[in-house]
Amino acid sequence: MSKSAIVLLTMTLLSLSLLWLVPELQTPIDLALKCTSGAFAIGFLAALMVGRRFKFDPVLR
Repeated sequence: MSKSAIVLLTMTLLSLSLLWLVPELQTPIDLALKCTSGAFAIGFLAALMVGRRFKFDPVLR
């Protein structure tokens, strides 16, 4: 896993935990936390796809 994927996963988990631990937030803050956690999750999935490296062995044995 790349460093950017780890950072995005951490940010996603932090925003979701904040949303879960403080349920008495006002509606705009609640909506903002949901949007940011979704954006971080999409960024995490994109970082996983981009950071994936396939090793190619040109010498076939």
